[in-house]
Amino acid sequence: MKPSTSQETKSTIRFGAKLVRPGATGKTGSGALLTLPRSASAKLPSRGEIAIEATINGFPFRAALEPDGNGSHELRVNPVMQEAAGAAAGDTVVMEITRVEDESELRVPSDLRDALAVAPRAQATWMAITPMARRDWILWLSSGKQPETRIIRIKKACSMLAGGKRRVCCFGGLGWLRKDHGKAGENWRPLPEGTKGQRD
Repeated sequence: MKPSTSQETKSTIRFGAKLVRPGATGKTGSGALLTLPRSASAKLPSRGEIAIEATINGFPFRAALEPDGNGSHELRVNPVMQEAAGAAAGDTVVMEITRVEDESELRVPSDLRDALAVAPRAQATWMAITPMARRDWILWLSSGKQPETRIIRIKKACSMLAGGKRRVCCFGGLGWLRKDHGKAGENWRPLPEGTKGQRD
């Protein structure tokens, strides 16, 4: 059943929303966009970027909601998430979101810290981005299996950060965010008891 209104159970906000192609909203990128109903967005504490734990048609993930410029929030739903949710652009999905109130900061590796120290523009962007964005950069660096790969990625990260790029993308699909992924470890925290599997 596709709920028409949002509902909050404890700290979880539940609603249905349609996936649309970015081009339909004048934006670029692959995958699809999901705009929160304003009634759901209004329950969040900020109009800015917010880290969440969520499910889309029961598939668990972690991500960041971004302001949509029209008084609500939006979520970028990449192809891996669409496949896991069994949904495509034009479909309505069931969402359950829980704000991550104490988004933990990963320790900055020494080699990355040293590289940033001699790249002022990159370091300025690093200090300006969210803890969740910094965590994603660190996980991207850590996913390289060879020392040479890590060195290349650190140089690339500094270059992208110096150019103003705030988020890293397109590394390892959604593996880091999936609860059952072998490397997710402490970066995954389960949704509150009683929320998973609930539907209106």
